[in-house]
Amino acid sequence: MNLRNLEILENVTHSRTIVCLGQMLRYIRPYKSRAILAIIFCCISSSMDALIAWSLKAYTDFVIVDKVIYAVWIVPLVIVTFAVVQGTLSYFATYLNAWVSWKISNDMKSKLYEKLLTFPASYFDNCNSGDVIFRFNRDVDAASNGVLAKLKTAVSRTTSSMALICVLMCNSWKLAIIAIITFGASFIPISKIRKKMQDAMDKTVAADSKLLSIYHESYVGNKTVAAYNLAKYQAEKLRNVLTNVFRLNMKITQKSSWLSPTMHVIVAIGAGISIAYGSHLIVTHQITSGNFVSFIVALVALYNPIKNIGSSFKEFRSSLMAIGRIRGILSANSTLKERGNAQVLDGLRSDITFDDVRFEYKTGFPVLKGVSMSVKKGETIAIVGSSGGGKTTLVNLLPRLYDATSGSISIDGVNIKNYTLTSLRANIAVVFQDDFLFTGTIRDNIVVGKHNATDDDILKAVKIANLEEFISSLSDGIDTEVGERGVLLSGGQKQRISIARAAIKDAPIIILDEATSALDNQLESAVQNALDNVMTDKTVFIIAHRLSTILCADKIAVINDGMLAELGSHDELMRARDGKYRALYDMQFKEDNWP
Repeated sequence: MNLRNLEILENVTHSRTIVCLGQMLRYIRPYKSRAILAIIFCCISSSMDALIAWSLKAYTDFVIVDKVIYAVWIVPLVIVTFAVVQGTLSYFATYLNAWVSWKISNDMKSKLYEKLLTFPASYFDNCNSGDVIFRFNRDVDAASNGVLAKLKTAVSRTTSSMALICVLMCNSWKLAIIAIITFGASFIPISKIRKKMQDAMDKTVAADSKLLSIYHESYVGNKTVAAYNLAKYQAEKLRNVLTNVFRLNMKITQKSSWLSPTMHVIVAIGAGISIAYGSHLIVTHQITSGNFVSFIVALVALYNPIKNIGSSFKEFRSSLMAIGRIRGILSANSTLKERGNAQVLDGLRSDITFDDVRFEYKTGFPVLKGVSMSVKKGETIAIVGSSGGGKTTLVNLLPRLYDATSGSISIDGVNIKNYTLTSLRANIAVVFQDDFLFTGTIRDNIVVGKHNATDDDILKAVKIANLEEFISSLSDGIDTEVGERGVLLSGGQKQRISIARAAIKDAPIIILDEATSALDNQLESAVQNALDNVMTDKTVFIIAHRLSTILCADKIAVINDGMLAELGSHDELMRARDGKYRALYDMQFKEDNWP
């Protein structure tokens, strides 16, 4: 099972959901003592409904009928005592249940987040932020809090029902039989509604995910929204999604809202029959008035939860579906598999070889079409070509952000799939065109490249990235906050921090993915100097749009339409008058006289 099956896993069947519920018990085990204590408190508390109902028999017979004076205070005092004990136990049961629920929720979120970090880039390419937030956060809350809350309710009502049925039997077994048959019949409509709600609830989850994505888009792209006057467009898009969510929720309500009234009618019929027959039993002296009062109170307590079972059932189904989706994620295998006998990569000793490398994001739509080339240790290779030709895709295969569809990439003669992912990526530093900065300080973002970095390591990286002057101008220096995604910094500043991150990692292989293409000439010069520093004695892959930045590269690979069109040094490629590289050079520099 792989990530492509993830959507299928969301539509779990009822039987598989029971399996999911069973697997969830694994998360309860570390906290089983508190969970069991909560259940015990819950059971004792719930059973007291029956004791209160039973005590009313004595009160009715001794006080109302026989007028026994001492019973006037004793029975009410007993009832109040029961209520106080019941309330206290209910409080502790609720507290313990909430404690266990949030602990389980945190554990599940941690587990899911760890799983999320193992997924390849292709997963994120096909998934929006709303899906991630919903599946990896909200589903957990719905699963852990929802199921445990409903489990507590189920235990409470089961215990209470059993105790109340005992009270019914003790008062009159004939009336109890009527009540039990009615109680059982009231649950028949539930079996009719389960399948009808499934499809609508699945669509509601998808719509809610889309809603979250719109909020996230408007937050991240707030400047674009303002610059292009997209406020009305975004608002209309949100309204359309809200309309869809409303329609789906009303559909669920339409399918489930008749459940409670139907069950209420069934219960009312049973209660009416019980009252009529109970009155007959009193008149014929087969039961006392106390028996009848106690029976009616127990009957009402038994039937009362059924009134709200429609909404409870809908919430419980949502929780079970959330468990199913969580199980689907946890059981999905990442396509980036690490072999059991994988070896540790410890530096680059000879070369990196691409052998007939092919890649497809979608089946039948090739992006790379058999690229073969070799890069020796210490060489700098520039990768140029038309937009969309596969340049970035090619270098993304090296740290296994994606895996090649066919062909192989080897380091020192060993297929990169035979190295551990951790060691492979530890030997590669990447500077992207728009490198991501984490919320925190400049220091926090630099030491991402080396978590155990010393102050000397950081100072050296700052010098290499030409950040000294910029950092010294800040009141908080290197401990200045960069804001979310580095929004408080300029493009050049962010790029140089990214370069410092790569420098401190000191990896033997460096990938520069158009690291200066978005900068103006002045910033490009500063960043290029920093890049020159970090490239010293490294094996470097440069994706470049501006050819002026790669003239000194040892090799230049021209990638067009997913194929290696040309490979050689700048001078070698310029000698080919009809070559692809020379045409690119001519377009950029407008030179009429060739060397």
